[in-house]
Amino acid sequence: MSNGWRDKLAGARMRVDQEFNQRVLDSQFSNQGWGLIMTAIEFDIETPDDPEQAEMVANTENLEQIMPELDNIPQGMARPDGSHDDSGGVVDSLKSVLGFDDSDSNGTSVDKDELAAATALVGEYASELQQFLEEEGRWESVCAAAADA
Repeated sequence: MSNGWRDKLAGARMRVDQEFNQRVLDSQFSNQGWGLIMTAIEFDIETPDDPEQAEMVANTENLEQIMPELDNIPQGMARPDGSHDDSGGVVDSLKSVLGFDDSDSNGTSVDKDELAAATALVGEYASELQQFLEEEGRWESVCAAAADA
């Protein structure tokens, strides 16, 4: 089934991504980590029949499943702002492979604080996306399309 109204958000999301980039850089997540987080998110509109009361929300039910994968993103790489993330790296990767790290035995534990931070950041993004659509005069048409879906 097609994503219908969600497909119409592509251009708006590209613009919001650009504007939201500084917020991501200020967060604990790398751009690669943020990209992974966004793959687990689907946007919904609550009460789309009433654009005045409607709200863009992020469905985060799949977020917990991808959180352990954030640890697999290469560490120690330069960030777009020129700073470096020096956590992890080769030594920590080797420690993990050899079983000398602090994770649980299956390596799939989810850091609840990290999950909460990702959920909050995604919520901020959803609000920014809605605000952008409202400013562009597109919110009512997006709501109508969502209501018809």
